[in-house]
Amino acid sequence: MDVTQARKGTKLKMDGAPWLVVDYQFVKPGKGNAITKLRLKNLKTGQVVEKTFKSGEQVEPADFQQSPATFSYKQGDTYFFLDQNTYEMVGIPKEVVGDAALFLKEDMDCKILLYEGQPTAVEPPIFVELKITYTEPGVKGDTVSGATKVAELETGAKVQVPLFIEQGEMIKVDTRTGAYVERA
Repeated sequence: MDVTQARKGTKLKMDGAPWLVVDYQFVKPGKGNAITKLRLKNLKTGQVVEKTFKSGEQVEPADFQQSPATFSYKQGDTYFFLDQNTYEMVGIPKEVVGDAALFLKEDMDCKILLYEGQPTAVEPPIFVELKITYTEPGVKGDTVSGATKVAELETGAKVQVPLFIEQGEMIKVDTRTGAYVERA
């Protein structure tokens, strides 16, 4: 695969380890060849590095298996999922779950990414509906276009929401970006 096809969320295999593209940037300077800068996260160790590739360089996509699962509960720093293929409970450490933990609710369907049989990441649904547990009340007359405020969700995540959103409402959140989408 050409490195210019890599996007945020792409999984690559380099140096015998699985890597996740956290961020990418395509740079075409005035002189010289174009380059692609990738910020990569090692899915085994959690290490984050930045690498620069020349345009046209080849990278190897990582071979992941996806296993459908249902989030059951959290105990300490371990998240437990019911594997829908084997009906076994799978305990995954907080480091592997990563930012997905901010959007997990009990009985939520998600995917566990396996690399060589080991869980390396958890992917929640792209959009989730969560209840706002706390937000400041909107001030009447404060209607600046695009104004937002911070809202804390039932899972502990904090997102920016429009001023008209109130505590107790259900909202839809994009788990890839952590951004408010709409009222649920």
